[in-house]
Amino acid sequence: MEQILVAGANGTTGKKIVQLLHESQYFNPIAMVRKEDELPYFKAKNIDTVLGDLEEDVSHVFKNNIDKVLFAAGSGGKNVVGVDQEGAKRLIDASKKNNIRKFVMLSSMGADEPSKAEELQDYLKAKHNADEYLKDSGLNYAIVRPGSLTNDELTNKIELARKLNKRGKISRNDVAQTLVHVLNDDVANKATFEILSGETLIGEALDKVSAD
Repeated sequence: MEQILVAGANGTTGKKIVQLLHESQYFNPIAMVRKEDELPYFKAKNIDTVLGDLEEDVSHVFKNNIDKVLFAAGSGGKNVVGVDQEGAKRLIDASKKNNIRKFVMLSSMGADEPSKAEELQDYLKAKHNADEYLKDSGLNYAIVRPGSLTNDELTNKIELARKLNKRGKISRNDVAQTLVHVLNDDVANKATFEILSGETLIGEALDKVSAD
């Protein structure tokens, strides 16, 4: 099984990602959390964990022979430069040193042109800088940019394009499912795309971006 480091594992979307990986026959999640008191939640489910703070050196989190990284961390607007931007860069640098096979970035719609955003410009600029750093890193990557996140049920269906040219919503459940799909070797390599709720099965939608 491939060892998948999940940064931001304790977040709302992060927990969904970790659970999907835990149920998978292909992937074993390693939940990266910042605080000791976040460990018991995962340990109770027999999920591997590692302590790591994105505002500090994170090279030690790779001692578990990590194969791929999924970045779903965020500061919730409290420290967008320190966590969403520089924290991502730290993890990208450490991933390069450890020959990670794929780095999947949970980004945001609007991160391609943050200056055009009506709100959250600082956040989108940080995400933009992290995305560009990943693209220039030499790593194999996928950058997934969802619209506004909701807590709706899983539909397993999305609308996907490199640029959707519209705004909209998508459930965290569908985002988590998409991110886990993208971890596969033959899906969305060196690709950046946007997703919203839609009518196309996630696997079919990703087939298009994988074939581009």
